[in-house]
Amino acid sequence: MSTQIPPKLISGNGNKPLAEAIARRMTIHQGRPVELVEARVERFNDGEIFVEVFENIRGEDMFIIQSTSNPANDNLMELLIITDALRRSSAKRITAVIPYFGYARQDRRTKARTPISAKLVANLLTEAGIERILTLDLHATQIQGFFDIPVDNLYAAPVFALDVKHQFTNLDEVTVVSPDVGGVARARELAKRIDAGLAIVDKRRGAPGEVAEMTVIGDVTDRICVIVDDIVDTAGTLCKAADLLKEKGAKEVHAYITHGVLSGPAVERIQASSLKSLVVTDSIQATAEVKAASKIRFVPTAPIFAQAMLNIANGTSVSSLFKNKTLVPIYEAFYPAD
Repeated sequence: MSTQIPPKLISGNGNKPLAEAIARRMTIHQGRPVELVEARVERFNDGEIFVEVFENIRGEDMFIIQSTSNPANDNLMELLIITDALRRSSAKRITAVIPYFGYARQDRRTKARTPISAKLVANLLTEAGIERILTLDLHATQIQGFFDIPVDNLYAAPVFALDVKHQFTNLDEVTVVSPDVGGVARARELAKRIDAGLAIVDKRRGAPGEVAEMTVIGDVTDRICVIVDDIVDTAGTLCKAADLLKEKGAKEVHAYITHGVLSGPAVERIQASSLKSLVVTDSIQATAEVKAASKIRFVPTAPIFAQAMLNIANGTSVSSLFKNKTLVPIYEAFYPAD
């Protein structure tokens, strides 16, 4: 009778607090201590990355936890080099847990003589020796097809739905808003889960990076609007959408966005905008400025990642985590039943 090999976790510097939180959640789920494999991920004086693993991982089921957020290139190289170290140390299987998948916005050629960088990154990860990818809210779901290995794409919508139900007692006044036509499917998924109406902000761009015109499709008068998207970067479009919704008569405007890149003037814009709150996941490690922002709040992803990793290790369903009867128990500590 074969015995099941418990998974082992290792982390780069991309989002160490999330990796540690996942290890704590796995400790709870498994009823035994789970700690990150001891290793050092350092840089030489010229910027080269060096990795050394201090534990024997021969024959182990390894999970590398690494967001490829800013600095994207450094974090991506850390992931590739950690993978090489594990492969050369005879790990049985290597799964990359990438809470934020960098370069995902470069998923197609937008004009002549431009790259498809998301495909290049997929090739690099596969050739390095990664055998499976676990990620959260890919910017474009077709990126899964760039890989010739299994890709499990988790969704933030089920967790956001739990948070919305916990935060808003008057759900009959809530309208979910997509900030553009391309994000309608994502907004519809949340609206369906909380039984809310749907509206769309249609934006037309002038020069690259500039929005020339925005209109609202749907009635938002006296509604609590919840904008849903996958990435907030400089927050310019988000804040303009919030201001427009208020102009159209919205009572309150909140935003639920999976990945808080929040670069440049983003925090300052959010604090000065019509948004009452911005909720992001912890897929990207927050800066001190982001943590100090009064309008920004975080929802944890460690519970869903920990359970997904255990399901992968045990050969059971990952998609079952999208169902409330599976998800609610693992988030009970954060959103207790009434």
